[in-house]
Amino acid sequence: MKKLFSTAVASLLVLGAFAQKSDGTTKSLVNAEKEFAKSVAKNGDKEAFLDYSSATTLVFRPNPVNAKTFYTGKAETQNDISWTANLAKVSRSGDLGFTTGPYEIGTSEKKYGQYLSIWKSENGRWKLAIDLGTESNKPLAKVSQSFVEPKDHVAPKFLNEREIKAGRDIILTTEKTLNTLLKTHGIAAFGGFLTNDARLLFPGNEAINGKGKILAFYNSMISKINLKTTGVDKAIGSDLAYTYGVVTIDYKADLRESFNYVFVYEKAADASWNLIVQAFVPAER
Repeated sequence: MKKLFSTAVASLLVLGAFAQKSDGTTKSLVNAEKEFAKSVAKNGDKEAFLDYSSATTLVFRPNPVNAKTFYTGKAETQNDISWTANLAKVSRSGDLGFTTGPYEIGTSEKKYGQYLSIWKSENGRWKLAIDLGTESNKPLAKVSQSFVEPKDHVAPKFLNEREIKAGRDIILTTEKTLNTLLKTHGIAAFGGFLTNDARLLFPGNEAINGKGKILAFYNSMISKINLKTTGVDKAIGSDLAYTYGVVTIDYKADLRESFNYVFVYEKAADASWNLIVQAFVPAER
C-alpha cells in the first residue's frame, strides 16, 4: 500500500512537471498557463510569478516593470485571481506564443478585465515574457475558445545575434511604417495592418474581435494616435512577434490620454506582418 501511494505521488509530480513543459504546441502552452493559475490559487501571485518569470519578464502594473523586481519587493501576496484563456497561439518554431481571455479578481467585490500574456520557451519550459491586463467595469461575455496549433514546425538550427537583430529590425520598421501612416492617413491606416480575425483589448470594453469591428471602434472615438515603440521580440521561426511601448491617443471629444500598449504581429503568406492582438493599459506619468 505504501509503495502504491508513493508511486501515485510520483506520477502526479511527473504529470505536473510535464504540464509546464514546452513541446512546441499550443496545447502545452495552455496547459502551462493552467498550472500557473493553479499555482497562483495555491501559493499566491508572488510565488507563482517569481516561478514563471524569467530574468527579463515585464509586467504592466500599469507601467512596465521587471517581474522579478516587482514581485520580490511585493509585501503581500494575492490568490483570489482567476482567469481562462479563450485565444492562444504558438509560433511555428515553438519558442514564442500568447494567451488571452477574461480574468476576475476578488471574492465579494470583484474586478473584471481582459489579460494578455506573451510566453517564451526557456530551457524546455514556458516562461512569461509579458503580462498585462485591461480593466472592465462588469463581468465579461463568454467567448468561444480558439487554440490555434502551428501548421508545421520550422526553426533554423543556427541563428546568430546579427540575424536575430535583423529579424527584430523588420518588426520595428513595420511598426514605424504603421505609425507614419497613422499620422498621414488617420485611424484608417490600421485597416492595412489588422488581420481579419484580430482582437483589441481596450480598458472598459469587451474584447473586440474582427478587423471591421476594431476599425469601427477606433473611428467612433479616436481622432489621432501616435506610437512610440520601446521594445520588440520575434520568434526564431519568423512568423510571430510582439512590440510594446507608449501610445498617445487624441479623442474626438477633445481629450488626450497616454497608454502602454502591447501588439502581437503575425506573418502573412505574402510575408507582410499584420496585427493579430492589440492591448492597451493606462500609463502612469
